[in-house]
Amino acid sequence: MTDDIWRRDEVESPCIKICVIHPEARLCTGCLRSIDEITQWSKMTPEARRIVMGELPSRTGKITKRRGGRAARLGR
Repeated sequence: MTDDIWRRDEVESPCIKICVIHPEARLCTGCLRSIDEITQWSKMTPEARRIVMGELPSRTGKITKRRGGRAARLGR
């Protein structure tokens, strides 16, 4: 039996522990949130968190992959 007292109806953080801010997009490459969204997350209402979560899928195109490195030198 679960205890309803300890159940929380919160939107979990999308953080995947890859915390690198993309220099042009200014978004985290792991969770796609802005720095402001990351710092304010714990203070946001559940509704505000849901709005951010709904926007994240559309942000994937804003982060471009790097073209340098070993793969580029090898012609991959």
